[in-house]
Amino acid sequence: MKNNKSVIYWLLSGCILLFIMVTVGGITRLTNSGLSMTDWHLVTDTFPPLTEEKWQAAFDEYKKFPEYQKINIHNDFQLSDYKFIYFWEWFHRFIGRIIGLVFIIPFVYFLIKKKLNSETIKKCIILLGMGAFQGFLGWFMVKSGLIDNPDVSHFRLALHLTFAFITFAYTLWVALDLIYPDKNEVNKTLRKYARIAIVFLVIQIIYGGFVAGLNAGLIHNHWPLMSEGQFLHDSVILEKDSWLLRLTEGKSGVQFVHRTMAYVVVGLILFLYFQSKKFAVSTQQKNGLNALVFIVFLQFLLGVLTLLFGVPMWLGLTHQIMAFILLATMTYTLHRLSK
Repeated sequence: MKNNKSVIYWLLSGCILLFIMVTVGGITRLTNSGLSMTDWHLVTDTFPPLTEEKWQAAFDEYKKFPEYQKINIHNDFQLSDYKFIYFWEWFHRFIGRIIGLVFIIPFVYFLIKKKLNSETIKKCIILLGMGAFQGFLGWFMVKSGLIDNPDVSHFRLALHLTFAFITFAYTLWVALDLIYPDKNEVNKTLRKYARIAIVFLVIQIIYGGFVAGLNAGLIHNHWPLMSEGQFLHDSVILEKDSWLLRLTEGKSGVQFVHRTMAYVVVGLILFLYFQSKKFAVSTQQKNGLNALVFIVFLQFLLGVLTLLFGVPMWLGLTHQIMAFILLATMTYTLHRLSK
């Protein structure tokens, strides 16, 4: 670790920035700010409009698109309101630019100084590619809300969100490879269970994106049943669409999968935890497993409260942040069980 300390700090700083970006992205979504910037330019959007005339020009451009024409025109939406939503989308993109610089400039420096071995170079090139692709996914998502529908596609939102989580997890994994260069004795049984758990956690994150994109958390605000006496709401059962469409495009169906998958994720992590009691595990592995159990229960509680209270902004954002922390803990635990 001592020989790679500067590289490790660089990768962990990238993790922190990705965490901040996902948090700001959550605020952007919850404040309905994501469609405020109707175009994308690498350089000219770096700073917000600096004069009142430029602000008015940006606002006039925004008025040409569905969100204003179909929703905000009826809400006495003024320039001051536009400045508020513009800030969050601009800030989200600005952090993306900062992340790009934080990754590229030190990467070139470490290459010149020969601080990276060939394996780490390959992993960092993958990370740079993932970052560029994430930027494309962001614009790909926004574009879906600028044509006819004043909302972004929930599929594209989930893709953008999930890939941000995966990029973070991979960055953390590369850092952990350098933090713990010595190999553990791999317990293949526990590693298999951990891999299964992280797959279902990613599926749950995808459905979290679906719920967010469809505002599906604003309905069926009951727990543990979707409504009185109904584990699966009638609106899912009586739909005429195929079950695939009901469970991927219908608000009730998407919420049902997300709330049911929460039990699966909790169950898998508990199963992993209790299975680990059958084996001799290291202190690092034990700490990871203990933290997983605590965090998954906290996340489950936050999910229930978010649903019951109708997704207030602070709870919705806290729920998303805790999902990030849960994935980080899952990544750490899997790494310690794998390497």
